[in-house]
Amino acid sequence: MSGELSGQSIGVVGGGIGGLSAASYLAAEGADVTLYEQHENVGGVAGRIEADGFRFDTGPSWYLMPELFERFFAHFDSEPSDWYELVRLDPNYRVIWTDGDRADIPADPEQAKAVFESREPGAGYALEQYLEQAAETYELGMERFVMANRSRIRDYVALDVMRSGRAIKFLGTMDEHVSSYFENPKLKQLVEYTLVFLGGSPYNTPALYTLMSHVDYNLGVYYPIGGMMTVVDAMESVATLQGATIHTNTPVTAIVPDGEGVTVTADGTAHRHDRVISNAPPAYTEQKLLPDGTTDRKASYWDERTLSPSAFMLYLGVEGEIEELEHHSLVLPTDWKPHFDAIFEEPAWPERPSYYVNVPSQTDPTVAPDGCETAVVLVPLAPGLDETEAKRDEFRNQILSDLATQAGVDLRDRIRFEERACVSTYQNRFNKQQGTALGLAHTIKQTGPLRPGHRIPGVERVYLTGGSANPGIGVPMCLLSGEHVTEAVIEDSSKSGLLPSFR
Repeated sequence: MSGELSGQSIGVVGGGIGGLSAASYLAAEGADVTLYEQHENVGGVAGRIEADGFRFDTGPSWYLMPELFERFFAHFDSEPSDWYELVRLDPNYRVIWTDGDRADIPADPEQAKAVFESREPGAGYALEQYLEQAAETYELGMERFVMANRSRIRDYVALDVMRSGRAIKFLGTMDEHVSSYFENPKLKQLVEYTLVFLGGSPYNTPALYTLMSHVDYNLGVYYPIGGMMTVVDAMESVATLQGATIHTNTPVTAIVPDGEGVTVTADGTAHRHDRVISNAPPAYTEQKLLPDGTTDRKASYWDERTLSPSAFMLYLGVEGEIEELEHHSLVLPTDWKPHFDAIFEEPAWPERPSYYVNVPSQTDPTVAPDGCETAVVLVPLAPGLDETEAKRDEFRNQILSDLATQAGVDLRDRIRFEERACVSTYQNRFNKQQGTALGLAHTIKQTGPLRPGHRIPGVERVYLTGGSANPGIGVPMCLLSGEHVTEAVIEDSSKSGLLPSFR
């Protein structure tokens, strides 16, 4: 611990991944950190349901980019294995197409090449070339942009960045780029589906994110025994060990900077801090928590952003085995563009949806009672979509019927526990703009320095962290976001001089 923030009182609003990460790094630098979380438990969207012997992760369920988890824990003299057991999945996932076709993607990239070659002559070699390029893009992008915390336009004119032209030249869409490698539409889907993790589509996400295929095929897909909430539990412990104080069931209703400090109103009580980090959604922070007119950013800015999808979620405790599905399974129509159009172009409930089914009990028997399975179904939806209880019931029946038809898995008479989430859940429970489940999509105009940075324009001493800020969506990126916002606080503190604490 360097102690660069010793003597400073810092509030963190929101205990999602970005908030917990920031609280840990800030406290390790000597700050007196207080985290305010509105719900009973920390984690934000990364939550947990436990009922009738079943355990569900309500949010993220893919453990990707393991080196970033290692990076986080190493900063605090530990490693993931000190906190949870990690298992590498094989296959990575199963894809079930609605024409009756299916494919398992092996953990071994060489075996994955054979899967591609069996569907298109030369596709195995094309995948090898594609993954080599994806690995190079990943290494350059992570080293010189993401890890280096380049979140402002001026950062991108640095000499070492200008030498990284190969990493930033992919400004066409992913679909255009992938089409130069593969003709078979199913093979294109197998390398494009990872864009769902970024809240985008192959038709609006820049080809720079080909790096996600390196994450998937080369780095591998993992699972922490007990579920992703074991990671949240570990992060909460790390933050506490660094000295952070965490208050749950403590909603924040106002953040008021005055030039000398920041007052946070939490659960009706005013708390004075030198600086505040908000892990609440940026639009909510600026429009609901900060006083009107505080930021230089116009309200229309948020109305003009492209949001990532919302989601229709089914959390199902199921009697009996589900042998037809893997830990991760995707059900895809051979033409998925109409579903993406129903999200990003003309918002509507999809007629032929693509969806994901997570059955963690295939790997981890602790998440379900004996003789049962835990299953989570996720269907991406347009944010802001109108919903009614009747429509949710209708769509639920549609998806379960489709799963029975396409995958041969009829769960309808075997459900012992069921809970749902939809657009209104993310909007009302998590204050997400129009009920997006993830935040701002990674479109060309919302990538790198064009994405909201950690500093709020025109506002001193209040900062942003989390998926809608730089570097972006996903648990690994939110881990980095907490690290980077701490760097911003240290930089600003060094310029102004350390102020006395308001404790």
